[in-house]
Amino acid sequence: MRNTQQPMRVVSIKLPVELDRELSELARKRRSTRSAVVRNALQALVHNPRRSVTSTAGNLVGCLQGAPRDLATARRHLADYGR
Repeated sequence: MRNTQQPMRVVSIKLPVELDRELSELARKRRSTRSAVVRNALQALVHNPRRSVTSTAGNLVGCLQGAPRDLATARRHLADYGR
């Protein structure tokens, strides 16, 4: 599927051999071009930035009743950890 609706600029990138192989395989599986796969991946990265763990699971923070406030610093809860 060629994108001919808007002007395109050519960008050169260097890829490790294995990643280049994976890109070719993915393009083949999607019946697309390597350029289209890279464009789609870049668009997803730019338009859907990764959310932090806190923003993703923030509503879960402090939801357990009766649990220690901070297990990382509650030494008595960690006393037997790993034994």
